[in-house]
Amino acid sequence: MTEIDYGQFHEWLRQARSAAEGGTAGTANPAAPADADVRWKLLRRFQEGWGYEPTGGERWEREEPDAHKTYVSGLKAGADAASSVTPEDDEPDDVDPSLAIPAALGEWWELPFNSFADRWRLYWTNPVWPPTVRPDPTGYGVAGGLPPENPFTGPSEDLRVCVFMAEDQYCNEWGYPAARSHLADPPVLVSAQDDEGQEAWVLQSRSLSEFFLLLAVTRLPAHYGWTVEEGTIAPEVLARLREKLRPMGLLPWRELGARTEFFGGPDVIVAHDTGYGDSELVAYGRTEHALERLAGTLGVDWSESICEPESHREEE
Repeated sequence: MTEIDYGQFHEWLRQARSAAEGGTAGTANPAAPADADVRWKLLRRFQEGWGYEPTGGERWEREEPDAHKTYVSGLKAGADAASSVTPEDDEPDDVDPSLAIPAALGEWWELPFNSFADRWRLYWTNPVWPPTVRPDPTGYGVAGGLPPENPFTGPSEDLRVCVFMAEDQYCNEWGYPAARSHLADPPVLVSAQDDEGQEAWVLQSRSLSEFFLLLAVTRLPAHYGWTVEEGTIAPEVLARLREKLRPMGLLPWRELGARTEFFGGPDVIVAHDTGYGDSELVAYGRTEHALERLAGTLGVDWSESICEPESHREEE
């Protein structure tokens, strides 16, 4: 197996971002169209590096009904019937057809190597198609819109958010500003606690394509890689981690109270949570040897802690 140094990932990401935007970094036009192969090249490369191959089996289709939403809507309909309340025929919908759907979102669904559509049980998220607006006029979506003063929209712009993905239990939602729906690959926000502990929309990824890459980083190594979890780590171990490994260039992943930063090295990715997740550190290796080597680098003993990939059990 050829070694992959994820310490170089930040540079691959910079190059991918520049290519997808159709120009050099810092001067590109985010509204400019990009070839789909360019926009998704790094996602494909990352997935293949961890052993994902399209199964050729059943896929999650984007038009597939949302089971959770259907269930909740059924409860609401039952409550209305029990109270003899008839919903108004003109009850507002949660989809605004006047808003464009960004090109990158449609491209992602159509990718032949879309690991979510192919293996959605690895992801623990629910897609939303077509994207629905927040605040939700139907009352289903719980997140609100953006406050009048925010870093994502200008004065007098639309303050709604278009949600396209939700955490498995809908504790977090991911969306893009409605005011940026005309862009081919707009930035992605997440409903989570901000640095002051208040519920808010915070920046999750610089673009939709980068979001789906980040989502794959959070999910696929946990299935295809060798794994070590540490509930807490000593300050000196964290210092060695930051000294020896390099940030991957992705924004921190926000989900269920976690705020996870990713670091890369030879055949390894380390997820360090500075929020309230279950483990402060999770290390993923493409090989068992890579994690053993990382343990030596960090000065820890993982001889009894390394778990084999979940994917190995599928092959048995």
